[in-house]
Amino acid sequence: MLELQNYSCSWREFAERHYAKVFSKKYKSAWLTTRDDLIAVCMRIDRMLELSKADLIASVDQYKLVKLDFAVAGTRISPKASGNRCIILINEDTRHVDILLAYSKNDIGPPNETQKWKIIVNDNYGDVAGIFSLK
Repeated sequence: MLELQNYSCSWREFAERHYAKVFSKKYKSAWLTTRDDLIAVCMRIDRMLELSKADLIASVDQYKLVKLDFAVAGTRISPKASGNRCIILINEDTRHVDILLAYSKNDIGPPNETQKWKIIVNDNYGDVAGIFSLK
């Protein structure tokens, strides 16, 4: 069986400045570990999708928009139950993953979490909005 090369991964500036900052203040050093863990998971995102540990939102040409559940290190809560989500953009051609958002459902909140993160992505990532119709 052919082993695929890992993806490269980076955090977009908006992701760093906004919701991730809330995690950093709340969880201190545990957030640094979680951040590293998220990068490690994203580097193997194809495997996460195969195992249904990540949800494919949309796919257009070489691009995939994916939602990934995660738990903060040391909290002993499952990723699904934690309410923490990452929205990521995968470029299959360059094998690169961009972390667009990392948020808690409490930060985005009901009634329609999906609609809210789509608006945030649409408003703050023109390149992604140009690929996907997120309205």
